[in-house]
Amino acid sequence: MRDPPANLHSRSLAALALIAALACAPARPAVRHINPAALSRPAGYTHVVEVAGGRTLYVSGQIAVDQNGALVGKDDFEAQTRQVFENLKSALAASGATLDRIVKMTVFVTDASRIQTFREVRNRYITREPPASTFVQVARLARPELMIEIEAVAVLD
Repeated sequence: MRDPPANLHSRSLAALALIAALACAPARPAVRHINPAALSRPAGYTHVVEVAGGRTLYVSGQIAVDQNGALVGKDDFEAQTRQVFENLKSALAASGATLDRIVKMTVFVTDASRIQTFREVRNRYITREPPASTFVQVARLARPELMIEIEAVAVLD
């Protein structure tokens, strides 16, 4: 049996090195926003967000309290909503993520008629395609003075 030419051996080693590097490299998650034609056109959310790869973060419901646990925005839905998004931003930043990495959000409010105010505040914080979302009115939250709580799922590289 003859020895393979050195050139073929070198190319084989290079190909193996490339395969090994690709297998070990972190994959960037593929995020695809889907609004099927068979469903109504969504206003400010996406019906389906498909994620392939990446690291998933689950953020517990955030409420309108500051770093010391003090309520922000007593009787002010817009102020509470801003604080909730600031808290979400801080929670995600702890893992190297931004609000634009949210793929699913569940919003709990005590008054669903405030949806337009919620959308206006949300749109200042989430500047890419909106995530899959659920907006739910509840009788009350953990503390009676709270008007909004948001939990989120985010995906990062």
